[in-house]
Amino acid sequence: MKLGEIMTPDPVLLKPDQSIQEAVALFMEYSIDGAPVIAENNQVIGLFTKTHVYRAVAQGIDIKEPVKNLMNCNVIIGHPDDEIEDVLHPGIGRLPIVNKNGIVGMITRTDLARVFLESYRNISNEFDTIINSTHNLIVSVDEHSRIRVFNRSAEKLLGVKAEDVKGKSIDEVFPTSRLTSIIQTGKVEPLQKILLNDHYFISNRSPIIENGKIIGSVAVLQDISELEELSRELKYVKELNEELDAIIESSFDGLYITDGTGVTLRVNQAFQNIMGIDAKEFMGRNVDDIESEGLVSESVSSLAIRKKQIVTIMQEYRNGKITLATGNPVFDKKGNIFRVVCNVRDITELNMLKQKLEQAQGLTQHYESQLRTLRMYSGTDKLIIKSSRMRNLMDTVIRLAGVDSTVLISGESGTGKEMIAEAIHNNSPRSKGPLIKVNCGAIPENLLESELFGYEYGAFTGAKKEGKAGYFELASGGSLFLDEIGDLPFNLQVKLLRVLQSKEINRVGGRQTLRVDVRIVAASNRDLQEMVQKKLFREDLYYRLNVIPVILPPLRERKEDIPSLVVHFMELFNRKYKLNKRISPNVVDAFMAYEWPGNVREVENLIERLVVITPKDIISIDDLPSYLGTAVLGASPQVSVSAILPLKDAIESLEKQLLQKAYTQCRTTRQMAKELKIDASTIVRKAAKYGISSSGK
Repeated sequence: MKLGEIMTPDPVLLKPDQSIQEAVALFMEYSIDGAPVIAENNQVIGLFTKTHVYRAVAQGIDIKEPVKNLMNCNVIIGHPDDEIEDVLHPGIGRLPIVNKNGIVGMITRTDLARVFLESYRNISNEFDTIINSTHNLIVSVDEHSRIRVFNRSAEKLLGVKAEDVKGKSIDEVFPTSRLTSIIQTGKVEPLQKILLNDHYFISNRSPIIENGKIIGSVAVLQDISELEELSRELKYVKELNEELDAIIESSFDGLYITDGTGVTLRVNQAFQNIMGIDAKEFMGRNVDDIESEGLVSESVSSLAIRKKQIVTIMQEYRNGKITLATGNPVFDKKGNIFRVVCNVRDITELNMLKQKLEQAQGLTQHYESQLRTLRMYSGTDKLIIKSSRMRNLMDTVIRLAGVDSTVLISGESGTGKEMIAEAIHNNSPRSKGPLIKVNCGAIPENLLESELFGYEYGAFTGAKKEGKAGYFELASGGSLFLDEIGDLPFNLQVKLLRVLQSKEINRVGGRQTLRVDVRIVAASNRDLQEMVQKKLFREDLYYRLNVIPVILPPLRERKEDIPSLVVHFMELFNRKYKLNKRISPNVVDAFMAYEWPGNVREVENLIERLVVITPKDIISIDDLPSYLGTAVLGASPQVSVSAILPLKDAIESLEKQLLQKAYTQCRTTRQMAKELKIDASTIVRKAAKYGISSSGK
């Protein structure tokens, strides 16, 4: 026991200059008979006790004298971690306990007496607990044959209470015990069958010897009925083994059993039938040797032993059989493998069926992909796709939706970046999970971090008591669309990069790291590469986001979609406002000539305005806003120039637009040649140059 466990902490202390009278007053106030004397640095320099007071009175010393003149300076000290038996001996009455900072406690004779009394009680209680917890009967007597120990098992099986027999003669209570004879002879009598209280027991009787003298005897007894129960259990185990043997041999699957090192212990008949060889060729052999001889392509038992877990593999045997083998390691209480049970099933025929199934599944996946493409083109209220360029783009979108890589969508404002993000999510394996959309430019910078990552209670003034989950947590299992990613503050770009790398977040004000399962789809109408060069956007984050880039062309580069967009929005707003407005063809021509800086969103807003404010049922050129001008006037269309560019580029752009319009309005190449007043061969050559085909109609 360590001194720190038994000391009295914070003892009364004396200073060297305190008088004898002051020391006596402290002794009387705290009912003590001694105290350590300490210096200014809290170190013990002496010990002053009531004996010093008696000596001062006897010698007539003035009680105003300081204690330093009488104190004992040869003080033995201890430390909290010292063991009591290492420092204490009969000559020590008091022991100051110190550490590196000075005195921390005091041990007195009273402390020692208390410790020794508690120790005695603990040992006595421990002895009683052990004796009473023993399953066997224990009875002991002293040298006069009086009963001293009578445990609970003895009470239970002999039918008497210990308090009723302790102190009585064993011969009066149990005359057949023979404990008195053991005291007289001093001989040990092991494994003796005796009758006590109409019960037969196996008894071990021994003398109790102390300092060479017999001071009593003890008997340890066991009820024979337990042995009979054990015999019945052994019979049951034998029957169970016979039943297990029958089960193993009746199994349709092959069973192969080894010890923890891979030595073969047993195989059943089904396994021998699969292998086509006798069990004797395996018994007692290690599976690694069997594998090296080529009897089996790979040993599942060996794999299970190395990996310490259940392993399932395909095996091929020397006779050409293909099996599905599962090795299951069996662990003992110490966590060591002591058996490996392998289940082997012949799947030669099943393997052929599996190949046919894989072919069918491959066709199914192909048909599903085609069906998704058809749905994308035919159908949604949000995506209007007619141009070949957009069709090719959507084919790419559908393909990349099947993987979980990060996507960066670039394009001018109003081109439909959010619609592409929805298409990616809806056609991905995460489609059943949430799609959370966040506009990084619409949320104030001081709130954006807590909105993205969430916060814990107390993170800032006004934080909810229960905290709040951020968008990353809300999107777990689904997709997170970060629109206008170029507006993300520089300090948050670092945290977003960490999430992309580790798939972990920390809430604002929180210490716990949270795992998130989110696919990131980002979008921007700004040139992020240019922002990287200007140090406005982190280069490492840009490359993390730009794993799969998707570039949405502006509407002016895919004008084939404009007529379909006009029809779609006319139907949409007629239905919304319960009207039946129509639009004249020359208005569509004007739309085709306009550059649409606001892209699809500008088309949508303009159509809604025209449907609402035009009083007539037919929307004409006169109803268009002035900035559209008169792009189409009757049968004399004019070419509009909105910017200065190299003449060669302008000619190629005009050629491409004319060909696209011809492919939209004409059914045959000959008809196109007639309208454009050029040869049909020229149309075919120019269309191939600009990637224009009839599928874009």
